[in-house]
Amino acid sequence: MRVNLNVVAGPQTGRTFTFDQHDTFMIGRSENAQFCLPQDRFFSRHHCILEIAPPQAFIRDLGSTNGTFVNGMRVDTAYLKSGDRIQGGETVLEVEVSTGLEEFDATLRGATSTNVSLVAVKCLNCSIPATVEADQPDATLSFICDSCREKLKENPQPIPNYQMIRVIGQGGMGSVMLARSEKDGRAVAIKTLLPEVAVSEQSLKRFLREIDVAATLKHPNIVEFVENGTHNGLVYLITEFVVGMDAGRLAKHRGGKLDYREMARIVEQTLSALDFAHQQGFVHRDIKEQNILVTGDYPNSTAKLTDFGLSKSFKETGMSGVTMVGDVAGTIAYMPPEQVRDFKEVRPPSDIYAVGMTAYSLLTGANALDIGPKAGIAETVKAIFEKPIIPILSREPHVPPKVAAVIETALSKHVESRWRTAGAMREALLNSLS
Repeated sequence: MRVNLNVVAGPQTGRTFTFDQHDTFMIGRSENAQFCLPQDRFFSRHHCILEIAPPQAFIRDLGSTNGTFVNGMRVDTAYLKSGDRIQGGETVLEVEVSTGLEEFDATLRGATSTNVSLVAVKCLNCSIPATVEADQPDATLSFICDSCREKLKENPQPIPNYQMIRVIGQGGMGSVMLARSEKDGRAVAIKTLLPEVAVSEQSLKRFLREIDVAATLKHPNIVEFVENGTHNGLVYLITEFVVGMDAGRLAKHRGGKLDYREMARIVEQTLSALDFAHQQGFVHRDIKEQNILVTGDYPNSTAKLTDFGLSKSFKETGMSGVTMVGDVAGTIAYMPPEQVRDFKEVRPPSDIYAVGMTAYSLLTGANALDIGPKAGIAETVKAIFEKPIIPILSREPHVPPKVAAVIETALSKHVESRWRTAGAMREALLNSLS
């Protein structure tokens, strides 16, 4: 499955941008934009952003001065379909959704068309029929309807060989249950994942393979994987159960923020886990307070990083739809400019930035960006690229300046100005305490 953006009018007519996996695409006069239009005065620096998860595509205006137009109508947000035209100033892009098999001889593949096919499916849970897009007319897809997805988040299905005890968390991808192994009585956490779109068997297998690879990470500050698989078409992941709470809940328990020493204890252990993972070639891509579990009491507490690579694999194997539809500004606020600009090209410096955001939040109870508490995605994205962070000492004057400097270095908008490695940041943080 593939989405092409073909430039059909304007000074760069003839260019084509092709997407065959989950990605973002920014348009504007800024050099940060993938489609940079420095000479078009009708475009703002960061004019609009597209999120593409073939065959889906979604566009969001970023508060541009002259507006973003789809088929002649000014829009703040819009789903895009094949044939739609996006315009700003003199430039027009046409959306093309295809199977991505155009370069092959269709007759050799037994196909007569490279257009996307509509395939009949049934919800795995309630059997209600639906129609979804696929690259093959005979494709076999797993599908869960929106209604059942919400129900299954609240009441997850039991997993064979495990006794379900209670639901302990819910998130965008599914829910987390406390359970007990019937084999050895071990307490475990079971995360059931609910694909947001119809998914092929090939994609499910690829996702499980990628999780298997991530599960090889063994470190005292990384939550241990136990097993994973599928049950009635749903994916489940089983990990050790960590007695305690996530770092965000811990901060709330402390009145909204942590003393700098307790914050440092959690963050330096998180950095230890990241340094190990980065050296093995892994990037987390979704570091936030909720993904750091804390067990024990300070100063003898232990932090464990969870969901390693889960968000990345979930998106890249096609199990998620577009994520910018709802108001997920809080999640996007932890992403560095390069990750917002290009979802798929995420490197260790992006994790370091997210650790900085997490540390800042634990320390101050606020977001580092200069945005309002109810800021939407458009305002948040513009702040990520254009606004400086609010200095820690302006919010928490009692924090040692050296501690604040370590965190703020991680939050540089420029990759080369951040800590070069998680290990270097950890060493600097520990030194700043003494």
